[in-house]
Amino acid sequence: MKEIINCATYADGRRIADVELPHVHEVLKSNDQFVWIGLHEPSDDILKRVQSEFGLHDLAVEDAQKAHQRPKIEIYGDSLFIVMRTAQINKEHHIDFGETHFFVGPNFIVSVRHGPSVSYAPIRLRCESMPHLLCKGQGFALYAVMDFIVDQYFPVVHELEQE
Repeated sequence: MKEIINCATYADGRRIADVELPHVHEVLKSNDQFVWIGLHEPSDDILKRVQSEFGLHDLAVEDAQKAHQRPKIEIYGDSLFIVMRTAQINKEHHIDFGETHFFVGPNFIVSVRHGPSVSYAPIRLRCESMPHLLCKGQGFALYAVMDFIVDQYFPVVHELEQE
C-alpha cells in the first residue's frame, strides 16, 4: 500500500498543485498557501523525511511512529500534535479501532493514519468543493477530518445499541 496518499498545496481555498515530498519546504516558504499531506502507516524513513520537510518536533514524530497513543493535543512551538482514535464496524460486525495523528502548523497539515481506517480522500474532495471554507486554511482541513472521524462513531454506537 502507498504510504503517501496525497500531498498537495492550496491557496485561496483551491488546490494549486500536487507536490513531491522533497519539494515541500519550498512551498512552505510562502505564507499565502498551505500543504496538506495524508499518510497511511508510513515507514520510519517516510516519517523522518516528513519531519525534515515540516520541521516537526522529535517527540511528536516518535509518538506518530507508534500507533498506541491516547487521544491528546500537544503544543510544540508553533505547531500542534493531535491524536484521535478511530472506530468502524467491520464485515463481521465487530469494531475495528485505529488512530489518526495530525501535525498542524502555520501553513501545513499532516495526517497519519494507523490501523483500520476509512480513507479520508472523500473528505479532501468535499473540502476542495467548498473553496469558501477551505480558504480558511489548514484549520478547516483539520476540522473536516476530525468531524468525519467523529461521525464514524455513530454506526458503531448504533450497532452497540442493537446488540
